[in-house]
Amino acid sequence: MSKRDLKKYVAELNKEQLEEQILELYEKFSSVKVYYDFVFNPKEETLLKECKLKISNEYYPLKKSGRRSKPKRRRSVAQKYIKHFTLLGVDPFVIADVMLYNIEIAQTFSSEQDIKQELFFKSMYNSFQQAVVFLIANGILTDFKPRISAIHTETILQKWYNEPEFNAILERLEY
Repeated sequence: MSKRDLKKYVAELNKEQLEEQILELYEKFSSVKVYYDFVFNPKEETLLKECKLKISNEYYPLKKSGRRSKPKRRRSVAQKYIKHFTLLGVDPFVIADVMLYNIEIAQTFSSEQDIKQELFFKSMYNSFQQAVVFLIANGILTDFKPRISAIHTETILQKWYNEPEFNAILERLEY
């Protein structure tokens, strides 16, 4: 069904029928429920805390039965939250915070652990690049300049092999 057909169909419904359909959608589809729960009670701080906890758990897993689990270091966990927050219409500052937090926690981990996997560094570069593009697109780059600079400085201090790529992004921004 096209959007035009849907508009035509909705226009033909009376108020009671529309209410009934929305309630049915709310009950049937969890994504609709999540959306309306957020729209009417946008607890962005709670969502942000939960998100940061999950991301940090990828690098510093919670102890289970007295043993520390092995870090998984999955970038996809942060990417899912970023996509989810974008769909919900969460404030761009919150989304940007999550994007940069993901890189910062990974850098904290890499400062404590010797990481040899090239994929880790490529992944963090991709996250950095996406964050900068997002910040520019939302006109909030200047608000996050200190954190972007700190991330770049950390790539230098930790001698990441792809530091020149991080630097190239900053040079394009005319820091």
